[in-house]
Amino acid sequence: MKTIIAAYSGVLRGTGSSILSALQDLFWLSKSKVEKQLQIISVLQWVLTFLIMGVACTLILMYILCTDCWAIAALYLAWLVFDWNTPKKGGRRSQWVRNWAIWRYFRDYFPIRLVKTHNLLTTRNYIFGYHPHGIMGLGAFCNFSTEATGVGQKFPGIRPYLATLAGNFRMPILRDYLMSGGICPVNRDSIDYILSKNGSGNAIIIVVGGAAESLNCTPGKNSVTLKNRKGFVKLALQHGADLVPVYSFGENEVYKQVIFEEGSWGRWVQKTFQKHIGFAPCIFHGRGLFSPNTWGLLPYSKPITTVVGEPITIPKIDNPSQREVDFYHSMYVNSLIKLFDKYKSKFGLPETEVLEVN
Repeated sequence: MKTIIAAYSGVLRGTGSSILSALQDLFWLSKSKVEKQLQIISVLQWVLTFLIMGVACTLILMYILCTDCWAIAALYLAWLVFDWNTPKKGGRRSQWVRNWAIWRYFRDYFPIRLVKTHNLLTTRNYIFGYHPHGIMGLGAFCNFSTEATGVGQKFPGIRPYLATLAGNFRMPILRDYLMSGGICPVNRDSIDYILSKNGSGNAIIIVVGGAAESLNCTPGKNSVTLKNRKGFVKLALQHGADLVPVYSFGENEVYKQVIFEEGSWGRWVQKTFQKHIGFAPCIFHGRGLFSPNTWGLLPYSKPITTVVGEPITIPKIDNPSQREVDFYHSMYVNSLIKLFDKYKSKFGLPETEVLEVN
């Protein structure tokens, strides 16, 4: 009983050492085995959150409305209506949640690492372009929605906001969970608010390639969907926010995916979903829960190294012309390619590897 209490207290305090010692005493396991199991659990909970938490919480709330506990669900729904616009106004981050011990086990499962190349001024606002999307954007989440890799220490005074599909913030409970990590909707209202009404020192992380890029992610391939993605550059110009290229080496290695050829029925279905719903269903697999040699939803334990590049100074232009947008977009693309070429050999890629920009 003492060991269970010790483990529980460790979770509340956000520390992992007491969890380890308690589980070792309880199950007589070696430290390395306990750590590995905790890593698997931490990643599994996020994968399930990503895939089913929104729908599951919606169904549970509807069920509770039909029971004797309907008042609890009714109170939450009333709160939901009152709080509906909070995600558009910077959200409601929690440093306690961002510092949970579970995120450190999540980080160590792969492991995930954040590399800083330049200082960021707290007197400026930033738009980080994150590449590539991967299946779930695991590097983006771990690095910028938690403190597991030390983003707050590496960039003191900078508040990161990871932008994701606005539809996630219409889901009960899930919306609150996402906001606690500093995640916001990737829409105009949210970005305008953070960059214009939230002071300075803000960094919005946009996974530029989005759902279209996720359809082509596969191990061994380094490609980004960027040629015609210029909306984030226009936003940067309108707010005078500096652009920062970010490349995550290994993001495409953690899942294997069935790639449908252009013109096939499978690609048609994916693009239809992407157009009307905002996300593209992928057929992918990782490793199994109990064995790395079986198929399952857990990602493979492959290192992910996220490199934050040099900021590009962007002037504030209320109504930028297409020529100005194209000019700074070209600067951004060139900066991303230079970042990739500079660090590719340090993180396991051959010198001959070329970043494919689509």
